[in-house]
Amino acid sequence: MRAIILAAGMGLRLVQPEGQQKPKCLLRFGESSLLERHLQLLKTVGVDEIVFVLGFKHEQVEAELAAIDWKPHTEVVVNREFSLGSVLSVHTAAEALTRGGDVLLMDADVLYDERILEPLVAGAGPVNRLLIDRDFEAGDEPVKLCVANGVPVELRKQVLADLQFDVIGESVGFFRFDETAARRLAELVAGYVATGRANLPHEEAVRDLLLERSQVFDVADVTGAPWIEIDFQNDVKRAADEVMPQLRQLAGALR
Repeated sequence: MRAIILAAGMGLRLVQPEGQQKPKCLLRFGESSLLERHLQLLKTVGVDEIVFVLGFKHEQVEAELAAIDWKPHTEVVVNREFSLGSVLSVHTAAEALTRGGDVLLMDADVLYDERILEPLVAGAGPVNRLLIDRDFEAGDEPVKLCVANGVPVELRKQVLADLQFDVIGESVGFFRFDETAARRLAELVAGYVATGRANLPHEEAVRDLLLERSQVFDVADVTGAPWIEIDFQNDVKRAADEVMPQLRQLAGALR
């Protein structure tokens, strides 16, 4: 199993002080950066093939990876047009996405522990899987995952009023695809780029994959597990004050 971690964005909504901007995956909570936590948690669940998609100030992340000296070595691909949407980052990682075997596609700006990751990687595969948290704050920001009779029927921030579903929650932003689904996602993403839609979030392509019903997806419920996606300064405070105290201690330092 391979993990592709999307870490190219500029994180403009975080509004970091002038001259102190850095990729969000380098934000530190406790003694570890988000990047270090990803590596350690993936190692804990047996995922040791990791590809980072970098962009904004990628040299900073590469320096952090070199300092950690994680074994086996991680791979890095660079999205040079990182100011566009994350769909372009997924396209940049197309080779890793279509290399074979199950693939995890993960946002880098999430603080979590193994209670989020273990349900995603459970089972020998091949598996297509999404994560849902039913305890979420309503509003325009969360990406909603709607499920009807066990089948995902929507993945968007805005949900149509007449959509029929029996479960709604927030998508954690981590996805698992088997080899066939990963190849189809790569095709969809390439189509976005070819038709001038490289500015869109990659969830739109994942949504297309869900709604065309060519692949079977299951949904793992992680309600109650601590996690937070860090987009705004208030998220940094919540991560430190509310989420960190709930997280299990990492198995060991990487450096």
